[in-house]
Amino acid sequence: MSDAPTGTGTPGRAAPHLFVILGAKGDLTQRKLLPAVAKLIRRGAFDDDSVILGASHGTEPTEADYRKWAIDALGGADGELRAWCEACLFYQPLGDAGEAGYSRLAERIQEIEKARGLPGNRIFYLALPPVAFPDAIENLGRAGLNDGPGWTRLVIEKPFGRDLSSAQSLNGLVHRWFDESQVYRIDHYLGKETVRNLLVFRFANPIFESLWNRTQVESVHITVAESLGVGRRGGYYDQAGALRDMVQNHMTQLFTLIGMEVPATFTADAIRAEKVKVLRTLPPLGRDAAVFGQYAAGRIDGADVPAYREERRVRENSSTPTWVGLCLSLPNWRWQGVPFYLRTGKRLERRMTRIVVTFRRPPIALFDSLACDVGRNSLVITLQPDEGFAIGFEVKKPGDDIELSSEQLRFRYADAFGALPEAYETLLADIATGDQTLFVHAEEVEQSWRIYQPLLDDGGPVHPYRAGSWGPAEVDRLIRGPGKTWPDPDEGRDP
Repeated sequence: MSDAPTGTGTPGRAAPHLFVILGAKGDLTQRKLLPAVAKLIRRGAFDDDSVILGASHGTEPTEADYRKWAIDALGGADGELRAWCEACLFYQPLGDAGEAGYSRLAERIQEIEKARGLPGNRIFYLALPPVAFPDAIENLGRAGLNDGPGWTRLVIEKPFGRDLSSAQSLNGLVHRWFDESQVYRIDHYLGKETVRNLLVFRFANPIFESLWNRTQVESVHITVAESLGVGRRGGYYDQAGALRDMVQNHMTQLFTLIGMEVPATFTADAIRAEKVKVLRTLPPLGRDAAVFGQYAAGRIDGADVPAYREERRVRENSSTPTWVGLCLSLPNWRWQGVPFYLRTGKRLERRMTRIVVTFRRPPIALFDSLACDVGRNSLVITLQPDEGFAIGFEVKKPGDDIELSSEQLRFRYADAFGALPEAYETLLADIATGDQTLFVHAEEVEQSWRIYQPLLDDGGPVHPYRAGSWGPAEVDRLIRGPGKTWPDPDEGRDP
């Protein structure tokens, strides 16, 4: 079993393949996958001979009905896209989704490939609830769909397990049927253009790489803030919480990209190896490194919003954290003594994902005699919204007196490049071309669960915070060193 290079296509364009979506009638398929495929088709990133085969539990709908559903999901679609759906979109019911249903799926795949002259390249995308992953993987293997005439790729959505033990078990099942080179564990945060650019920003600009160490950096803050509550996900979220939903995957990936060493080559294997090294270095976290919170009622954008325990399908006495603050320390040569602060939560003041790298003050207080308040230089990397970078520095205000002002140089992606592609558009293109750079390796998953497992077992008290704030006040106990405050949320924004 391996990801054979049969039908490699042309640069920037996927080889002819069959894209099988398991969970073809689900919310993920409707909201993310089909629109992403449509954009890839419009820009010519998918070969005209590539086709989609949807498969779902049950015996309905008919293929014609499924095509109509897909066209409706695309907003009616234009003439060209509608014609593509009619010619290249198929559907196969799986019945009870048991072994017999997957055997029929294998037969249908062979029929379509023969009729369309496809080389046997296949993608199996598990757009399924996590509880259904094991059965789907097992049935794909038993049906012989783990290895075909061309290359075969398995795509698994997060969450990959819910703790260390379950992640190890799921990895064991995956590797029973599929080689790691065939597996694409999706974290959609890694598909964001600004996240991908972190690698280029760091390693193509020596001005920053030379500063990327304990000598120059005082602290790193990573914030992933959401203004929305749990919405319709109350039942799922109440069993997961913020640590599983955001920290173990999204935020840990951002942390590794900031903390990793320079890879030997700009390849998937080299980059993922350096990310794994970061996680191996990090010891498991204890209660003293974490603060948990849960949102109470409050106001956001001028509107009253309910408390978490008042949300639909949430237990009345729930102690599930909707907010997590962490202080991580990397005991290695580059980062020894530099705190990495992570915080994420729901019902915060506004939606924001950003990284703030704060540099050390000058070694000599040259301006103290002039009663000048010298700020710290900072690099603000905004991942959403208003994607871009800002560098903070000190200047003298006009006038006879020496008075300093903190100012910023800014770069905005929208100004330079216009609208950025959606994350799933990027990730689906990479899957089709066999680029695993933005996908999570098996060891990354297990190492990240290892780090957070003690907090899952006993994370300590959960503190209330007002909806519309930035989280519980107790988080301040994590901050160490000068200032003892989180960066201003407005730092790096346009005035």
